[in-house]
Amino acid sequence: MNCVIIDDEPLAREGLSSYVREVDFLQLVATCTNPVELIRLLDEHPVDLIFLDIQMPKMNGIDFLKIVQKPPMVIITTAFPSYALEGFQLNVMDYLLKPITFDRFFKAANKAKDYYQLLHKPVGEAAKTAKTEDYFFIKCGSKYEKIFFDDILYVQGMQNYVTIHTRKGKYMTLLYLKNLEENLDRKAFIRVHKSYIVAVSKIEGIEGNEIFIQSDKIPISRNYHDMVIEQVVKNKLWDKIRFS
Repeated sequence: MNCVIIDDEPLAREGLSSYVREVDFLQLVATCTNPVELIRLLDEHPVDLIFLDIQMPKMNGIDFLKIVQKPPMVIITTAFPSYALEGFQLNVMDYLLKPITFDRFFKAANKAKDYYQLLHKPVGEAAKTAKTEDYFFIKCGSKYEKIFFDDILYVQGMQNYVTIHTRKGKYMTLLYLKNLEENLDRKAFIRVHKSYIVAVSKIEGIEGNEIFIQSDKIPISRNYHDMVIEQVVKNKLWDKIRFS
């Protein structure tokens, strides 16, 4: 993955550069002293991952993330823990506090690599996998959990995490809801809200803007309501008109 380091401190740039050189799947494209330099660089070179400091002259890292449309993956590197919540709300991959150990750096880099590989999975591969496999694995903390597609009730997205609710329990993992959706069978699962995907076969009822699955109520957003009724209810609805 092509990466860029943005930090106004020379020692910090050199330290991160030495870490990058130790990781075989990272290729350092450039180092910058502020985000303004990076904006020009993005127009000239493909960049997959940014190691981004926050407190810098001209523009701080948080402001950069707010104004750049569809930035590459970002790992924040800073001495200030107070920006962590805001950083994760802007979908950063990880938040590293200085001084940064190599072990912590490597863990964050691997997280970015896993996400990069998921994003660049060949077209059609996800559908092929769904047809030939009836399960997948996710990492929950230090444990790899086996999830059967047929056990899934619904999935809830929370920033850069998802919680998968199944008949056996619920599992939280570091993954974007959009990317999980791309790996699910579109006939078996349906997006009903910006934060929810449900298994069509597990829907027990729909009333107003809520879906009932076991004892849970899942909201249907206004933007998805008509599509949900069309896909879930319409062809299965028995009513007086259908039999007249």
